[in-house]
Amino acid sequence: MRPGGVLPATQEVSALVPALESAVPPLARKGSGAASDLVAAYLIKACACVAIVSLVLIFIFIGKEALPVLTSAEIRQEADLGKLFLPAAEAPAFAWQPVSDPPRFSLLPLLVGTLKATVVSVLVAIPLAIAAALFTSEFAPPWVREIIKPAIELLAGIPSVVVGFFCLMVLADWLQQAFGWTFRLNAMTAGLGLSLAVIPIVYTMSEDAFNAVPRAYREGSLAMGASRWQTAWRIVLPASSAGLLAACVLGFGRAVGETMIVLMASGNSALWSLSPTASIRTFSATIAAELGEVVVGSSHYHVLFFIGAFLFVLTFLANLAGHWFTARLQRRLQGQL
Repeated sequence: MRPGGVLPATQEVSALVPALESAVPPLARKGSGAASDLVAAYLIKACACVAIVSLVLIFIFIGKEALPVLTSAEIRQEADLGKLFLPAAEAPAFAWQPVSDPPRFSLLPLLVGTLKATVVSVLVAIPLAIAAALFTSEFAPPWVREIIKPAIELLAGIPSVVVGFFCLMVLADWLQQAFGWTFRLNAMTAGLGLSLAVIPIVYTMSEDAFNAVPRAYREGSLAMGASRWQTAWRIVLPASSAGLLAACVLGFGRAVGETMIVLMASGNSALWSLSPTASIRTFSATIAAELGEVVVGSSHYHVLFFIGAFLFVLTFLANLAGHWFTARLQRRLQGQL
C-alpha cells in the first residue's frame, strides 16, 4: 500500500471510469432495456388481442349463418331442431340425406360417427402417449430419450392428408385382410389414423407434466425403499394427474375437429350404427365435403353452419369440463379439498 492508503488497483479503476462512461451509448445509459421491454409487452398484448378478436369474429360469423335454423320459418320447415335431433316418423328414422325429396337433416348419424372415431382414437392414443412419456421421463437413458422424443413429436409435422392417404391405401387393406371386415373404410380405420394425430399432443403435454413433478417426491419415495416403477406409478402419476387430464382433453378436441383423416379413411357413409367396423361420417368431414357445392342461403347451407356451431360448442364444453376437473385435481393435490 502506498502512502495515503489508496491501493494502486483502485487508482487504475478510478481512472478508467470516465473512459467507460464515454464508451457507453447515451440511449443505453438512459434505459434502452426498459424501452425495449415496454415495446415487447405491447406487441405481446396486441397479438393476444388479435387472437381473441379473431376467435370471437369467427364464432359470430358461424353463429349468424346458423341462426336461421332457429329463427327462419322457411328454413325450419325442413330443418328445425326436432328434425335435427329427434327420430322421424317415416323410415329411416335417422338419416342424413340433404339432397333427397324431402331432405333429411338428422345429425345423430353424424354425431355417432364422430364419437365412434374419436373414442377409438383416444383409447389407442392416450395410453400409448402417456406410457411413452412416462418411460422417457422416468426410465429411459438420455440418449434413448433424444431418439424417442423427436420421433414422436415428428408426427405432429406430418400433414393430415398424408396420414389420411396412408390409412386409405395401406392401413385399410391391412385391417380388412387381418380381421375380414365387410367395410374396408370404417370407424376403426379412421380412429387409428386419428390416433397418429393425437399421440404427439398427449405425449408432449404428459412429459411436461411428469417433468414438473418436484424431484423431492421421487427422492423421498426411493429413500423409503420404493422401486423406480413403484415411484412412477404411485407418486409421479398421481402428482401429475392434472396435467395428464389437460393433455387428454386437448387430444379429444384434436380428434373431434380433425377433417382430412376421417374424410379419407371413414367411408363417408352416414349410417346409424354403433358397430365400430361400419362406415361413418363425421361432422367435420360433412362440412368439408358439402360446403363447397351447397346453394348459398338454402336449408342445407344453414344446417352445415349449424353443424359448425354445434361442433364449436361441443369442443368448448369438453375444454371447459377439462379445465374444471384440472382445477379440482390441483386443489385436491394441494390439500384444499
